[in-house]
Amino acid sequence: MSQAIGTTSLAYARVWHEVNLRGKVLGRVAPEIAKLLMGKNKPIYDPAANCGDFVVVTNAAHVMVTGNKAQQKLYRYHTGHPGGLREIPFDKMLASKPEQVIRHAVSGMLPKNKIRNDRLSRLLIFPGKEHPYKANIKKSYVQPAAYAPALDLAADPSLRV
Repeated sequence: MSQAIGTTSLAYARVWHEVNLRGKVLGRVAPEIAKLLMGKNKPIYDPAANCGDFVVVTNAAHVMVTGNKAQQKLYRYHTGHPGGLREIPFDKMLASKPEQVIRHAVSGMLPKNKIRNDRLSRLLIFPGKEHPYKANIKKSYVQPAAYAPALDLAADPSLRV
């Protein structure tokens, strides 16, 4: 095995990944996105090095949560004024700012250190399926949902083999 790649620019080259969240569970996909942002899938991974990849997330508005989290989960922030604690339910936040829901979940999965914001800057989130980075994508994790209904071959004869 060759050791020539080492810490060269080829080893640190950033790859673009696309992740489709339609029908995916937020708690299952957020750690996987965080691993790509940190570069844990690379042989040169170092916790102190900023060697992660770009991740383009599509269909953020169609992400799912399990159980009663859609009604019970709250996003809290403080305005800085006395009595300024604000709470936004998950379903309202998903309807108005789906990018913030994904960013908050992935941010919680990243290490709390100085390069966290640099890693999050490589996370590009889009509420729909359209994005301007199609030419950059090298690896795509766009798969049909596991619970998608089976195709009815009797209804559409063009689908028959």
